[in-house]
Amino acid sequence: MANTRFGTADRGRQMASPRPKTRDTKDTLCRNVLIYGHCRYEDQGCAFNHDKGSSNSMDNGGGKKSLNVESPSFTPTQLGGKKSNFSTNATPFTPRGASTSTPTALQQDTGASLYKSAPFADFAPQNYDLNTAATATNGAADGAALGYDPFTMSSVNQALPSAQYNPYAEDHNALAGAGASYYTPQNSYTAPSQPLQYHLYYPIASGRENLQPYQRQAYDLFLPESLREDLQKKSEAARQILPSQPGSQLPSLQHYHSLVPLDTKIRSTTNTFGLSSWVFKATSRKNGNIFCLRRIEGFRLTNEEAIKAVNSWKKIIHPNIVTTIEAFTTRDFNDSSLVFVHSYHPLSKTLGEHHFPTNRYGRPTPVPEKVLWSYLVQLASAIKAIHKAKLAARCIDITKVILTDKNRVRLSACSIFDVLHFEAPVPRRIEELQQEDFFNLGRLLLSIATNTPPRNLGDLRLPLEQLGRTYSPELKERISWLLSPPQNVPAKTAEHLVYDLAQHVDDMLVASFNAQDETTIHLGRELENGRLVRLMAKLGAINERPEFDNDPNWAETSERYTLKLFRDYVFHQVDAQGNPVVDLGHIVSCLNKLDAGIDERIYLTSRDHQSTFIVSYKELKKQVQGAFNDLLKASNKPQATRGY
Repeated sequence: MANTRFGTADRGRQMASPRPKTRDTKDTLCRNVLIYGHCRYEDQGCAFNHDKGSSNSMDNGGGKKSLNVESPSFTPTQLGGKKSNFSTNATPFTPRGASTSTPTALQQDTGASLYKSAPFADFAPQNYDLNTAATATNGAADGAALGYDPFTMSSVNQALPSAQYNPYAEDHNALAGAGASYYTPQNSYTAPSQPLQYHLYYPIASGRENLQPYQRQAYDLFLPESLREDLQKKSEAARQILPSQPGSQLPSLQHYHSLVPLDTKIRSTTNTFGLSSWVFKATSRKNGNIFCLRRIEGFRLTNEEAIKAVNSWKKIIHPNIVTTIEAFTTRDFNDSSLVFVHSYHPLSKTLGEHHFPTNRYGRPTPVPEKVLWSYLVQLASAIKAIHKAKLAARCIDITKVILTDKNRVRLSACSIFDVLHFEAPVPRRIEELQQEDFFNLGRLLLSIATNTPPRNLGDLRLPLEQLGRTYSPELKERISWLLSPPQNVPAKTAEHLVYDLAQHVDDMLVASFNAQDETTIHLGRELENGRLVRLMAKLGAINERPEFDNDPNWAETSERYTLKLFRDYVFHQVDAQGNPVVDLGHIVSCLNKLDAGIDERIYLTSRDHQSTFIVSYKELKKQVQGAFNDLLKASNKPQATRGY
């Protein structure tokens, strides 16, 4: 069977024992004989010797010496025996760093030695700092003549990742100066932003399903982790600033400061407006709010009436339109620039970035039809509000519609074309621009549905056929109506479009109400948490005030002493062995009962177990209110009552 599957030549070439290249193989014992006692390739062209007896006799005879399992054991020669030329002529070993007063009798004629040491530097371990740009060369000064030193890390430093940043250290410079090998010194500008601690209340294990109706877990008392993490990421992005570096600081524009670029690309974009545009985030000195600034580079305003066109857009307040704040010109960028100010939505991205990422691999998955209907309903509502104000959007593009939340889109960059084209040589009628809005909306939806960038949409009939094979005929019909030329159909109106989308508007309305109900529940949890925080602030302000230690009217007697014992009862509980007990459920339960003032009684005892009280939460609530009112009367600052 083997002869039929493998040829003789291939078997001898692939499966035989390896052939040595520099010695005769007929007197060499085959390794298969040594290991297994026989060779399965003896009759198939193996070139080695398979006679174990003859090989042993040759080895013992003294012809060629070969190592095998029967070789005699090693016996060292006696001291003073015959020395070889290598041992007599070799240079004696002298460790580096030894004393220079070596006896001259040990110095040999190095010219006749068989081995001459190359000028390689001896390796001596050093404390390499991967963060330094220049690292000392290894060894002595003669090592500098080498072209490459494998122990020098200066060339490898650029390929290695920077040392890990410790977000928990309070003083990073002091930590690094103490000799810590894990965290390198970080200054206030090059250190990365400290990550938010999303795991503070994150459940580390799966939730228990056998809880009683009155039982709760710790993370049940706070916002869901997904919602809290999303809000904290947006808060972190909104407060992000650029490091202060001389010569590279962005200028302040009127009362807007701390500009941060929001463009993901380094170069400016000129596809939509015809001029270079940049997007920044800035903070207003007037109210401290954060706004989005879009700069149109190289625009010279020749008519002051053009910039007044923004006033009409200020009146449009719509949930699917980014609100326009103002517009002004500036020369702070060393040129003539036009700046538009809009509302800022952190961590938002355009539909182009969301559906056409530059680093995607493989075949993209089709967009769900419900998502497309959601986009169409929201943008149709935005167009209806714009057309009702006798305006035209003119910016319904995949790079100007932003995604601010899950399936929540907003139309941005409004009012820019009204200023740029205010003095156009051939002004266009508002009705013509409004009809163009419908075409741009259909083109945008067709691009997302067929996963084809808008610049690659040539003949629209082929993408429409592809759309019909993937989605419902209703969606295809609606997009075809948007793309139809104005002369083939009656004048399109936003009211008619919204009327045709009534069924899908109802779906959006139901989803919106459900999301609002869920958000209200989550806010109710935080409402209770804020109430307990105010109660703990009152208890902290009352207990153990050092400035009233010698005041008989503020001594820790009566209700103040009871509140101190209640503080120990809530926060300083211990078990039978005296170990501290940290029970969040006990703390929250006691504070809720105190805030409600129920009639339940509790047993309070002093730390020395000499005083005991039986008091109800209702009495404790009155004592808190009385002590806190006395504290406010003792204060002469009217702002002390602020926040309670």
